Amino acid sequence: MNPIEHGWKEMTDGPMPGGLGAAYSKKIDGVWRYGFLTRPDHINPAGAIHGGILMTFADHVLGLYVWAAADRAPNVTIQLNTHFLGAVSPGDFLELRGEVTRVTGSMVFVRGLVRVGEKGVLAVDGIWRVFRGK
Repeated sequence: MNPIEHGWKEMTDGPMPGGLGAAYSKKIDGVWRYGFLTRPDHINPAGAIHGGILMTFADHVLGLYVWAAADRAPNVTIQLNTHFLGAVSPGDFLELRGEVTRVTGSMVFVRGLVRVGEKGVLAVDGIWRVFRGK
Protein backbone atom coordinates (compact mmCIF):
# COMPACT_ATOMS: atom_id res chain seq x y z
CA MET A 1 0.00 0.00 0.00
CA ASN A 2 1.25 3.45 -0.86
CA PRO A 3 -0.24 5.90 1.69
CA ILE A 4 0.40 8.92 -0.57
CA GLU A 5 -1.82 7.38 -3.28
CA HIS A 6 -4.61 7.16 -0.69
CA GLY A 7 -4.46 10.83 0.32
CA TRP A 8 -2.10 10.53 3.30
CA LYS A 9 0.68 13.12 3.73
CA GLU A 10 4.09 12.11 5.05
CA MET A 11 4.97 13.99 8.22
CA THR A 12 8.51 15.07 7.35
CA ASP A 13 8.89 17.44 10.31
CA GLY A 14 8.50 14.78 12.99
CA PRO A 15 9.87 11.32 12.15
CA MET A 16 9.24 8.67 14.74
CA PRO A 17 12.01 7.82 17.20
CA GLY A 18 14.63 5.18 16.55
CA GLY A 19 14.55 5.35 12.77
CA LEU A 20 11.20 3.56 12.65
CA GLY A 21 10.08 5.63 9.67
CA ALA A 22 7.70 8.44 8.98
CA ALA A 23 4.19 8.81 10.26
CA TYR A 24 1.45 9.99 7.93
CA SER A 25 -1.47 12.33 8.55
CA LYS A 26 -4.87 12.84 7.00
CA LYS A 27 -7.86 14.94 8.02
CA ILE A 28 -11.10 13.00 7.66
CA ASP A 29 -14.43 14.65 8.48
CA GLY A 30 -12.57 17.44 10.31
CA VAL A 31 -10.61 15.04 12.55
CA TRP A 32 -6.89 14.30 12.25
CA ARG A 33 -5.89 10.67 11.84
CA TYR A 34 -2.39 9.31 11.76
CA GLY A 35 -0.91 6.39 9.88
CA PHE A 36 2.22 4.27 9.73
CA LEU A 37 3.41 1.73 7.17
CA THR A 38 4.99 -1.28 8.85
CA ARG A 39 8.11 -2.95 7.44
CA PRO A 40 9.69 -6.40 7.63
CA ASP A 41 12.40 -5.09 9.99
CA HIS A 42 9.65 -4.25 12.55
CA ILE A 43 8.84 -7.92 13.26
CA ASN A 44 9.25 -9.88 16.47
CA PRO A 45 10.57 -13.48 16.61
CA ALA A 46 7.04 -14.79 15.89
CA GLY A 47 6.93 -12.89 12.57
CA ALA A 48 4.34 -10.30 13.60
CA ILE A 49 5.01 -6.59 14.07
CA HIS A 50 6.63 -6.10 17.48
CA GLY A 51 4.32 -4.65 20.13
CA GLY A 52 6.93 -2.00 20.92
CA ILE A 53 6.56 -0.65 17.38
CA LEU A 54 2.80 -0.33 17.86
CA MET A 55 3.29 1.35 21.23
CA THR A 56 5.88 3.78 19.85
CA PHE A 57 3.54 4.75 17.00
CA ALA A 58 0.64 5.27 19.42
CA ASP A 59 2.74 7.27 21.89
CA HIS A 60 4.17 9.46 19.15
CA VAL A 61 0.90 10.40 17.48
CA LEU A 62 -1.27 10.64 20.60
CA GLY A 63 1.25 13.30 21.62
CA LEU A 64 0.13 15.27 18.56
CA TYR A 65 -3.45 15.34 19.86
CA VAL A 66 -2.06 16.52 23.21
CA TRP A 67 0.09 19.18 21.53
CA ALA A 68 -3.00 20.59 19.78
CA ALA A 69 -5.15 20.46 22.93
CA ALA A 70 -2.40 22.18 24.95
CA ASP A 71 -2.02 25.07 22.49
CA ARG A 72 1.28 23.64 21.19
CA ALA A 73 2.92 23.57 24.61
CA PRO A 74 5.73 21.06 25.16
CA ASN A 75 4.54 17.81 26.73
CA VAL A 76 5.70 14.37 27.80
CA THR A 77 3.98 11.05 28.33
CA ILE A 78 3.59 10.12 31.98
CA GLN A 79 1.32 7.10 31.56
CA LEU A 80 0.49 4.93 28.55
CA ASN A 81 -1.88 1.99 28.81
CA THR A 82 -2.01 -0.46 25.91
CA HIS A 83 -4.25 -3.40 25.12
CA PHE A 84 -3.20 -5.62 22.22
CA LEU A 85 -6.24 -6.75 20.23
CA GLY A 86 -4.72 -8.48 17.19
CA ALA A 87 -1.56 -9.28 15.29
CA VAL A 88 -0.11 -6.97 12.64
CA SER A 89 1.81 -8.26 9.61
CA PRO A 90 4.73 -6.58 7.84
CA GLY A 91 3.42 -4.22 5.17
CA ASP A 92 0.18 -3.49 7.04
CA PHE A 93 -0.78 0.18 7.23
CA LEU A 94 -1.73 1.27 10.74
CA GLU A 95 -4.22 4.06 11.36
CA LEU A 96 -4.76 5.69 14.73
CA ARG A 97 -8.01 7.46 15.50
CA GLY A 98 -7.64 9.36 18.74
CA GLU A 99 -9.39 11.85 20.95
CA VAL A 100 -8.68 14.08 23.90
CA THR A 101 -10.93 13.11 26.81
CA ARG A 102 -9.90 15.71 29.41
CA VAL A 103 -7.65 18.76 29.72
CA THR A 104 -6.51 20.28 33.02
CA GLY A 105 -3.97 23.00 33.72
CA SER A 106 -1.01 20.63 33.47
CA MET A 107 -2.40 17.31 32.18
CA VAL A 108 -4.07 16.05 29.02
CA PHE A 109 -5.86 12.70 28.87
CA VAL A 110 -6.17 10.95 25.50
CA ARG A 111 -7.26 7.65 24.05
CA GLY A 112 -7.19 6.00 20.70
CA LEU A 113 -7.60 2.89 18.64
CA VAL A 114 -5.00 1.63 16.18
CA ARG A 115 -6.53 -0.23 13.26
CA VAL A 116 -5.47 -2.14 10.20
CA GLY A 117 -8.37 -1.43 7.87
CA GLU A 118 -11.39 -1.72 10.13
CA LYS A 119 -9.78 -4.30 12.45
CA GLY A 120 -8.73 -2.92 15.83
CA VAL A 121 -5.22 -4.07 16.77
CA LEU A 122 -4.30 -1.82 19.73
CA ALA A 123 -6.43 0.14 22.19
CA VAL A 124 -4.46 2.83 24.00
CA ASP A 125 -5.02 5.57 26.53
CA GLY A 126 -2.71 7.79 28.48
CA ILE A 127 -1.88 10.92 30.39
CA TRP A 128 0.53 13.61 29.22
CA ARG A 129 2.16 16.30 31.34
CA VAL A 130 2.07 19.75 29.75
CA PHE A 131 4.73 22.38 30.40
CA ARG A 132 3.08 25.75 29.99
CA GLY A 133 5.07 28.98 29.98
CA LYS A 134 4.95 31.28 32.98
